[in-house]
Amino acid sequence: MRLRTALCAASTLSALALLTACGSGSTTSASSGGSPLIGVDYPRSDTDFWNSYIKYTPQSAKDLGLQLKTTNSQSDVAKLTANAQAFISQGVKGIAMAPQDTAAIAPTLAQLEAKKIPVVTVDTRPDTGRVYMVVRADNRAYGEKACQYLGAKLGGQGKVVMLQGDVASINGRDRTDAFNECMKKNFPDIKVFGEATNWDGAVAAQKLQTDLTANPDIKGVYMQSSFALSGTLQVLKQKGLLVGPEDKKHVFIVSNDGIPEELKDIAAGQIDATVSQPADLYAKYSLYYLKAAIDGKTFEPGKTDHDSTIIKVRDGLLEDQLAAPLVTADGGTYGGVPSLKSDDKSLWGNNVG
Repeated sequence: MRLRTALCAASTLSALALLTACGSGSTTSASSGGSPLIGVDYPRSDTDFWNSYIKYTPQSAKDLGLQLKTTNSQSDVAKLTANAQAFISQGVKGIAMAPQDTAAIAPTLAQLEAKKIPVVTVDTRPDTGRVYMVVRADNRAYGEKACQYLGAKLGGQGKVVMLQGDVASINGRDRTDAFNECMKKNFPDIKVFGEATNWDGAVAAQKLQTDLTANPDIKGVYMQSSFALSGTLQVLKQKGLLVGPEDKKHVFIVSNDGIPEELKDIAAGQIDATVSQPADLYAKYSLYYLKAAIDGKTFEPGKTDHDSTIIKVRDGLLEDQLAAPLVTADGGTYGGVPSLKSDDKSLWGNNVG
């Protein structure tokens, strides 16, 4: 069906769902009877981005008239598998998850498919297997936008460090591959030091420290997520490099997430850009698609009514690629990539209470 029709239906259901929520702990009841019970596994709670997603999820469930059970797998696929088993025993009608190991989750997805429990994956896409919908942004675009920004700021010359996430994750692979390919094609005179970090801030800081010691002329850092933000700024401060962009010692930094701290740091001149990953929309549309699955709705590739595009990844797998804009201090265009200013009120990171 066309997404416009589905959204209209969801709007009507949302209006009916504005009932008083009750419950505590890991269960939120959106209404006392007739509301579908769904499970949401949070992948981790040690970053500002995922904590924001966790904050938005209960409200999205309430708006859609869903009962909610939650778990946290703490980036451990074995825990995610166990949590999925618990959801099955609790009788959930659908599950949203964000598997950090996108290969190892396949057997769990197969089991859920056999039991006719629809799954929506958030932020990550399984390497194999079927899910009802993937809700994420175009992660290759993250790497490309970071490349174009740094390439423009460095005038196509110099050295940069890329603090990678985890190549066991489709997100880490997409961002890494796209950044490297863009640099090779558009800025061949920029040398990239790729550092695997497994999304670990301490590891990222240690590797950046080593790179800067060996190469004090490094002028750019691409952090594949805000997990590396605090450590990166600490390392630069220790080396006397945490200076404003008007200073010739400035090291240009691009991050990915769009958390409030990044936006403040851009305004303060401590980092230079980020790509705003929509934590609020991840919560909203992951649950929207779960409700659509329970209601028996289907979707096709194409433009949506919420500024995104559904693509067909492979047979049996669709992905709704939500908008994720580049954010800078001046809202300029870099390498053909437009950006929003860091104080733009449309950014979720400027609307966190």
